[in-house]
Amino acid sequence: MSPERGFPESEFAERTRRCQELMAERGLGAILVCTEPEVRYFTGFHTPFWQSPTRPWFTIVPAEGKPIAVIPGIGEASMAATWIDDVRTWSSPQPDDDGVTLLVDCLREVVGPDVASSNGVIGLPMGPETHVRMPLRDVDRLRACLGELVDVTDIISSLRMVKSEAEIAKHRHICGLVSNAFDELPNILSTGMTERQAFATFRGEILRQGADDVPYLVGATGHGGIDDIIRQPSDRTIGDGDLLIFDTGSTFDGYFSDFDRNFAFTTAEPDAIDAYRAVWEATEAGLATVRPGATTTEIFGAMNAVLKANGSLGNDVGRMGHGLGMQVTEWPSHTASDDTVITENMVLTLEPGLLWAPGRAMVHEENLVVRANGPDLLSRRAAPELPII
Repeated sequence: MSPERGFPESEFAERTRRCQELMAERGLGAILVCTEPEVRYFTGFHTPFWQSPTRPWFTIVPAEGKPIAVIPGIGEASMAATWIDDVRTWSSPQPDDDGVTLLVDCLREVVGPDVASSNGVIGLPMGPETHVRMPLRDVDRLRACLGELVDVTDIISSLRMVKSEAEIAKHRHICGLVSNAFDELPNILSTGMTERQAFATFRGEILRQGADDVPYLVGATGHGGIDDIIRQPSDRTIGDGDLLIFDTGSTFDGYFSDFDRNFAFTTAEPDAIDAYRAVWEATEAGLATVRPGATTTEIFGAMNAVLKANGSLGNDVGRMGHGLGMQVTEWPSHTASDDTVITENMVLTLEPGLLWAPGRAMVHEENLVVRANGPDLLSRRAAPELPII
């Protein structure tokens, strides 16, 4: 059964309360967010209209009370349908003043008219995995009117990395649907298809299983090996002895799955079979390390040790997994130096990869939620031996 769509008002109230506690510790009067996941996190405003880059959208989290939406008039009805009471709009696009004056006035109302003389009381996410979704010249105008803004990436990331049970239920549901679709691959793919046909068939199967969307689907085929796992499909025909990797980020109610599966057609070379087993065992080592109190660096180290023991020639991807949520990749990253402490209810991917011969890569990925006693898999665990179609 599908989880209920959306969230009760209590979910957004709790997110806001937690944010305001952290703001109080830092002496912040307001936090400004302007990207789709942050606006959605605090308001519930969920629309594909973010695909258009024309208009900026703002949400202010004050030190007390509900967030305030400062948005283009085209979104007023949708935002008013959320738990937000205070929705301020302007007619957009207006390139000469696309909401900046309205935003400044609102922030001065929230923080106080002398905000420019007390730098650092308004926060804005500025660090890794964030961006500012408004023209740079408008950011300069904000700073001129309000003083310097302070980076609050640590506040936003600490909130979003730890999921509620309602969020976890959405992840679990979409991971189950995509697991079902992967299980169907031997029945719907065959040699003689082109990569493009295989991609379209798999995308269709994910949607048939009940996913809302498949915004991320990459992969490749190759005879005896694969050298590029993130490219668009080509018209190459799949033949005997080919390997296939599909990596998909699919969504249900705005929450992602993100895991891959590898297959061989008809036969597989012994080295490819060994490489598959190596990344599967590396994943096992990662799963054994995941627990509250462990670090992302420890998880990376456990997986990397297995890959090195199996003769890996290296991994240029830079990390072996990451956070998962309203974006297909979120904080933290499993790297040799990230050192984020793992906490209960984080949703993570494990993604070990190795170069098992020049130009031949193998990558494996699973999704999990961190529980008090260790990992709880959200994706259905891949077979320990390379599947052959």
